[in-house]
Amino acid sequence: MANTIKTAISIRKSLFEQAESLAQELNVSRSELYGLAIETFVKLHQNQALLQEINKVYSGDQDANESVRLSKMRKHHREMVRDEW
Repeated sequence: MANTIKTAISIRKSLFEQAESLAQELNVSRSELYGLAIETFVKLHQNQALLQEINKVYSGDQDANESVRLSKMRKHHREMVRDEW
């Protein structure tokens, strides 16, 4: 078994019930579902931090082509993460 740590959390009853239904639908354990959710959230946070760093680099003087490309990248990223949470 992988190196795991047991923990306890408190969540709203309605969220718990939604998670239970989703775990059953996906045929995974509650622990696995919560682990996947946390992993996804951590990756999202890391991606947002990386995007901020990239945006800092590109926030300087840009020619017209760079501005268009950056705008498209931002739009694409927003579309990618829009329904994540």
